[in-house]
Amino acid sequence: MMKLQEINQEWQEALRDEFQKDYYINLMDFVSDAYENNEVFPPANEVFNALNYTPLSKVKAVIIGQDPYHDNGQAHGLCFSVKPGVKIPPSLVNIYKELHDDIGFEIPQDGYLVKWADQGVLMINTVLTVNAHEANSHKGKGWEKFTDAIIEKVNQQDRPIVFLLWGAPAQKKKKMLDNPKHLILEAPHPSPLSVYRGFWGCKHFSKTNEFFVANGETPIDWQI
Repeated sequence: MMKLQEINQEWQEALRDEFQKDYYINLMDFVSDAYENNEVFPPANEVFNALNYTPLSKVKAVIIGQDPYHDNGQAHGLCFSVKPGVKIPPSLVNIYKELHDDIGFEIPQDGYLVKWADQGVLMINTVLTVNAHEANSHKGKGWEKFTDAIIEKVNQQDRPIVFLLWGAPAQKKKKMLDNPKHLILEAPHPSPLSVYRGFWGCKHFSKTNEFFVANGETPIDWQI
């Protein structure tokens, strides 16, 4: 049986009910089988990095992606992020351009976004695993229910949190977000296909920090 990365204690506690549910047990069987029989990304010991870098009590902002990058060496458990030395993917190039135009961000040499996660940006894909070179190959297997449970737990937190919903799949989560303490920001997806429809110019990064300052919270240092 393939062993996935452990989830930190805080999220374990928050998600305890999910681990007992049939869908989760079936999902773990599917994922375990996939790792044993295919090349799957991210590596099994990085699947829950988003949760482990950003414990529930530390979450300040949430960025929701779809499924992990499916080319070699890219995915490491944080949406949009790639490891140092890996070519910066097109969507992240576009995110960096918006950061530059919005807050004067200097474009970095890599796409490693752990600094954001360490400051409380939960960077979660709706699906946490994928077969190599097969986009969306683990869609509809149960990850979506699990990541919805994560988003629900964040929604319930009694402090100001910003949800950055980029593109239609992320925006579908809006109906789950009913806590008046939170700020919901929506824009088209930063992929080259849709970025020009309003992701560029959305100013989500400065709006996020203005919200934190207005609520007496520390803003996020976006500079990588």
